[in-house]
Amino acid sequence: MADRTSLERLRAANRRAVLGALVGHGPQSRADLARSTGLSRTTISGLVHDLIAAGQAVETTERGRPHKGGSGRPPLLVAATALHGAVAGIDIGHHHIRVAIADQNGAVLAEEAQAVDVDDHGSAVLDRVTRMVRSLTGASGIEPAQLHGAGLCVPAPIDRRSAQIRSGVMPGWRDLAPADQLAERLGVPVAADNDANLGALAELHHGVAHGVGDFAYLKLASGVGAGLVLGGRLYRGATGIAGEIGHVQITEHGRVCRCGNRGCLETEVSVPRLLEHVQPTHTQPLGAEQLLALDADGDPGVRRVLGDAGRTVGRALADLCNSLNPTMLVIGGPLCSATSLLDGVRAAVDRYAQPNTAAAVRVAPAALGDRAEITGAIAMAIARAALAD
Repeated sequence: MADRTSLERLRAANRRAVLGALVGHGPQSRADLARSTGLSRTTISGLVHDLIAAGQAVETTERGRPHKGGSGRPPLLVAATALHGAVAGIDIGHHHIRVAIADQNGAVLAEEAQAVDVDDHGSAVLDRVTRMVRSLTGASGIEPAQLHGAGLCVPAPIDRRSAQIRSGVMPGWRDLAPADQLAERLGVPVAADNDANLGALAELHHGVAHGVGDFAYLKLASGVGAGLVLGGRLYRGATGIAGEIGHVQITEHGRVCRCGNRGCLETEVSVPRLLEHVQPTHTQPLGAEQLLALDADGDPGVRRVLGDAGRTVGRALADLCNSLNPTMLVIGGPLCSATSLLDGVRAAVDRYAQPNTAAAVRVAPAALGDRAEITGAIAMAIARAALAD
């Protein structure tokens, strides 16, 4: 029975991966699906058959091109069945809530953001999210029955076994199952994941990593986290905390981290920490936007701080590259376009990763900026809603 249950879960996960690829990338051939998901052609054929039988996908009359310009008859394409109605995407950060209502194609119909102190107020924040979703649904002209689900982004890892937040970085959310709690309030299915994972998902479907099968997305913000995409699919690990690179120890005698350990990566390179380094040399209050402008203008102090931060991050990413051999490292967060930061990451990867591994990996800024998490939440909601139909 246990083996049968495990196989059913694996097949369900594979169906979600295939449907997610169709929702995110549009119509594809079976061969394209095999390449983008890492599944075998035989497995893809069976899953596509199941999705068509369930009315979740259709085989179109449109034909694609043979792979790499090969000869032969162009393959038929498979497309996800259009979802009628809308979904909600919810991005909860440490200091903000952003809610968007989107149609079945991911186009945003209405959106609102509010500045909120989130970490100590789990239930109250979910109450506020509920009010925002209902208000925006009405403003979009969407009937309550047409809301098919929601995708929820939180800035903390979610335990896959219990669906709860176990981390102490958000005290008011500890042992709370955010997806279950919000589903009770909204009356629709809710899927939840952490911000780095959803940033990776967004960059995979709509950003700089579109079509890339193996990459790491690093979010450098008030904390530091990574989302891992392996074989075209988000990799969460056994309990859902894969990618917690911000809590790699980089110095034994460093600051105490909010996780309880000492000398974690995020205690040295988080955006608040970098601002703390730079602020004494400037009379005006600085934020991330000012750091970017100063870096672009060639400010030597800012370039030094961001370059050092990039090399520190790159040292940790080099170890990740040696283990996973990714095609790309995508740097996200409010400083993702800082040239000094990116150059520092590149230099450290070149120095500390194996030469062949370093040569194979590209370091690139994220394309979606602060839209990554809400975009990923919407994409997750559409994929889950399509599976539930």
